[in-house]
Amino acid sequence: MMPTFPRLSRLMRPTVATLAALAIAPLISPAAQAASERAPLRSGAVPQETAETARVIVRLRTTRLASTLSATSGGATTSALRQAQALGQRLGLTLQDGLSLAPDTQVIHASGMSSATLAGRLAADSDVLSVHVDQRRRAHAAVSDPLYAGGVGMSPASGQWYLHTPTSTLVSSINAETAWARTTGSASIIVAVLDTGIRWSHPDLDGKLVAGYDFVSEPVISNDGDGRDSNPADLGDWISASENSSNATLKGCGVSDSSWHGTQTAGLIGATTNNATGMAGLGRHVRVMPVRVLGKCGGYDSDIIAGMRWAAGLTVPGVPANPTPARVINMSLGYEGTCTSTDPYTVAVAEVNAAGAVVVASVGNDSLKVNMPANCPGVIAVAGLRHSGTKNGYSSLGSQVAIAAPAGNCVNATGECLYPILSTSNSGTTVPGAHVYTTGGSDAAVGTSFSAPLVSGTAALMLAANPALTPAQVTALLKSSARSFPTSGAGAGVSACTAGSSAAQDECYCTTGTCGAGMLDAGAAVNAAAGTLPIAPINEVQTRIDLGNSTLIDASIPNATSTLSYSWSLSDASLAAFNGTTTGSTVSVSALGSGLVTVTLTVSDSAGQQASSSAVLRTGAAPAVTSGLDSTDDADTTATDDSGGGALGLGWLAGLGLVTAGLAVVRRRA
Repeated sequence: MMPTFPRLSRLMRPTVATLAALAIAPLISPAAQAASERAPLRSGAVPQETAETARVIVRLRTTRLASTLSATSGGATTSALRQAQALGQRLGLTLQDGLSLAPDTQVIHASGMSSATLAGRLAADSDVLSVHVDQRRRAHAAVSDPLYAGGVGMSPASGQWYLHTPTSTLVSSINAETAWARTTGSASIIVAVLDTGIRWSHPDLDGKLVAGYDFVSEPVISNDGDGRDSNPADLGDWISASENSSNATLKGCGVSDSSWHGTQTAGLIGATTNNATGMAGLGRHVRVMPVRVLGKCGGYDSDIIAGMRWAAGLTVPGVPANPTPARVINMSLGYEGTCTSTDPYTVAVAEVNAAGAVVVASVGNDSLKVNMPANCPGVIAVAGLRHSGTKNGYSSLGSQVAIAAPAGNCVNATGECLYPILSTSNSGTTVPGAHVYTTGGSDAAVGTSFSAPLVSGTAALMLAANPALTPAQVTALLKSSARSFPTSGAGAGVSACTAGSSAAQDECYCTTGTCGAGMLDAGAAVNAAAGTLPIAPINEVQTRIDLGNSTLIDASIPNATSTLSYSWSLSDASLAAFNGTTTGSTVSVSALGSGLVTVTLTVSDSAGQQASSSAVLRTGAAPAVTSGLDSTDDADTTATDDSGGGALGLGWLAGLGLVTAGLAVVRRRA
């Protein structure tokens, strides 16, 4: 079987040759040529698997594994499975052990046969519960932040239109300001971004990152010189012409620039907000955990599944336990395929959901069926909408879609993109360059990769408002609070989307059978999640406080229907101090030292119900801007987060906890 790759939603800074080669025409009907939309730029090419490189994921019956399920280091690390020799002896095959995904699941390799052939042979063994080809997937791309509003002289001029209150023009905007009036999130809620890794030092991710892990096991794909390690930094995922033509692993993947895809999805979820710089993140005070599962030409299912399990706090053999499990897992990746009841993704999603983590995935950009793993049970599959509320021409669709959200659209095939999705990025075409934000130019971000983080960010706000929600309850509330799809307003020739069609569908009017329950409404979803619980909104004036200065944090609730009591605390008295009372709805905080400090608010109502939230503040000057490689991109070190968030995997900050890059940001324009 041919290996497949999670598809990048778009490719940054394409060359003229890349643009010329885009498969845009099949996505646009002849009648719609005048209003054609720019499609995601990553081609999604898949390399041909040779008949000599078999690679499968094997799940073994646990009743046969009692001797292998031992634990070491006090249970922190589970020993890896080594069943290749035993299986090979019974089947008369020479097999090699690969990495373990779970205590009962591992990768098996063989030479001289295809993956499909090996899967068929192993399926007949009585010790094997299930076996699947290990395929490759590819990635799908009212605040002080100046890019939030946009405007004349900015690119894109529409700013972060997708977060605004819906209007007759911005029909699909997600109503973030209503959500923020209820909760601005909490640092205790972590969203894992399973993607290409992160540019740690982007200034708009200051104070927002917790330690992740690099699960890319193949050195050629990882591009960092090794396999799995503790540093999920993104060093670039470009593919050169020579690699595309002759590299055994990357041949046929397609020549491409680095995408910085993980940094873009992370920024949408958790960019630092109200810092008078750059953009606003939807999950203003939630934190992001980068889990690297994709590299050059995507990543294997086994690495993605291991990353899912680890992110949720489950055991992955050979990998240290995750000290800060995520409540939400975002996967802007996938490729075609059918998710069966025995598929490793189905098993992993069920385990992750049982551990309390919500799983969100983009549906794909081929305008056909919902991609895998978005089509697996338990996953919130997210389709892409134009600003007008119609389905993007490139968005996949089908009955497995749970909800739809803005994915960016240009409407115009040439010139400045009118409605892209603005996010954090990097200017490097191969290795890292300057920290930037995507614009309306050649780097315009469009794709369902950007719909999924908007749903993940909303889910994180819902959990900040009501941490007791289960993944099933989050899914149900997202659906029940969604706004209805429009049925008019598009150009001539636009008809209703069709379920089960085998042909690509251009822009169409969504239905509940093709694009999910409706259009994401973050405000309505958060209000539904909170119900009658009290709220604890940390509405700080700024997220950075200069040494010797102070900021007033206001958590007052207009028109409160209950008598409320307030209690404030700080994580580090050497970095910040309260000025005056800590039992009112407002509190003044002064900066004493340079670092990151967590401020926590607990609100109680007259009925005894409580709500709590926390935010990370930068005190003192931010570290200097770093262009190019982060200081520790090649070092697998660990530090302690002084904001109370656990290990961060970046020892060079010596206690500051998070890599940052100050406020001097280069905005790249077309």
